[in-house]
Amino acid sequence: MNQTRFSNAAKSGPAQKTVKLIATSLVVAAIFGGGYFYRGHPLVSDVYATTNAVATQTAPAAPAPENATGTPPQTVGRNLSTLPDFADLAASEGPAVVNISVSGTIKSGEDEAEGPSINGMPQLDPNDPFYELFRHFQMPPQQRGSTPVQALGSGFILNSNGVILTNAHVVADADEVVVKLTDKREFKARVIGLDKPADVAVLKIDAHNLPTVKIGNPEKVRVGEWVVAIGSPFGFENTVTAGIVSAKSRSLPDENYVPFLQTDVPINPGNSGGPLFNLNGEVIGINSQIFSRSGGYQGLSFAIPIDVAMKVEQQLYDHGKVSRGRLGVGIQTVTQDLANSFGLANPAGALVSSVEKDSPAEKAGIAPGDVILKFNGKSIDRSEQLPPLVADVTPGAAATVEVWHNGKAREVTVHVAAMKSAETRANADAPAKGKLGLAVRPLTDDEQKQADVAQGVIVQNVTDGPAAKAGIHSGDIILAVNGETIATPEQLRALVDKYHKNLALLVMRGDRKLFVPITIG
Repeated sequence: MNQTRFSNAAKSGPAQKTVKLIATSLVVAAIFGGGYFYRGHPLVSDVYATTNAVATQTAPAAPAPENATGTPPQTVGRNLSTLPDFADLAASEGPAVVNISVSGTIKSGEDEAEGPSINGMPQLDPNDPFYELFRHFQMPPQQRGSTPVQALGSGFILNSNGVILTNAHVVADADEVVVKLTDKREFKARVIGLDKPADVAVLKIDAHNLPTVKIGNPEKVRVGEWVVAIGSPFGFENTVTAGIVSAKSRSLPDENYVPFLQTDVPINPGNSGGPLFNLNGEVIGINSQIFSRSGGYQGLSFAIPIDVAMKVEQQLYDHGKVSRGRLGVGIQTVTQDLANSFGLANPAGALVSSVEKDSPAEKAGIAPGDVILKFNGKSIDRSEQLPPLVADVTPGAAATVEVWHNGKAREVTVHVAAMKSAETRANADAPAKGKLGLAVRPLTDDEQKQADVAQGVIVQNVTDGPAAKAGIHSGDIILAVNGETIATPEQLRALVDKYHKNLALLVMRGDRKLFVPITIG
């Protein structure tokens, strides 16, 4: 919840940032004498007014001047009578857009792995303009504790029974998610699943006969066409803003699997997870990030194409996780100099810089120095286009790859493998229960390989019980209870019942193992 991602800043001049549109009003405990520090930015009112009315003329118009050829000059793209009116779209689609309120806790203390602070200092990127401020004013080590935080985001209703789509970063690590409809009704939402690589989350509320959005086709979107965003910037619910599509298939730093739509629609904190509409009233994207020097909107906003999001949503519902294909290669951009070196006519494709041992690429004969020109028939003009195409292939399926090898093109068949690590979490509506207040399930084979453990159970949900008080949270892998290893939820329950007061859980968190003491009763 509420994360900011940064691109590599230039060594001179202000740092440029790709900001995940997290919520408004994120309040954290201050490190300045018990007050509060509000990390926000001045609210600037950028009003975009459009109309299709033509001003009434009070006098006859003068004849248009003629040019040298005797014909009136042509005005290209200046017909003001064709400007769109967004009122009908806002009225019809606005009720399917929801406000999302998130509450949770930020842990603080001396241990970096236990929360987003070190000695009371938030873990900020060194390029963040607030980094130096916090570094100079950080407080002495504090005892471990937690600070309540609240945030806002947006979402939209997929079906009338309460399935909602939003950004993963809006609800990640949330203790409680509340959805507010335009008719002022509020519902507690369950996080069905979330996928951090695509930044997509699926929520469910217990409601029926709800208004829903229509799904469009992002591939048919043209650069330059009008688009509309509806969301809750700075908490102002059901705010409508408009602009045009600036570019398609944008690749952003650390976002390898999403070909973003770039727009100039005014987007601000609180718009995260809200829909981007075309003029037919169809959702073509999920507003996700902005590119900014200040942290606020500066004319560059990015949306996840809705077809990408819907594939993630379907996998979360069908399988509880998202599977992505993998070749096992490292790639880089083909510059003009590299194209000349390899005998390519144009600087296109993805240059293979490394190949993993026993990977699908190695087995297919792809080697460092090869240039991947096509993947399953689709041309690779830029190296960033390859990862989303590979990720979209079902693991185990065969793909055709055209590579430039030793001065000529050849085609090879690759049997795509499953990606080793994808930050996906599915709660599957599992209620927390038992003495510990946990809902757990066995690890899948892929999860065991990823965590490099032989057995264990993964925590899916936590309530206000002994485990929550001890700091256990969703995603932890419980390996043992008081030294006795476990592989199933039944074994965990039996061992917990065996001890009546105190026990120690061996937990795998990320790539680290730690013992967590728990007091029962």
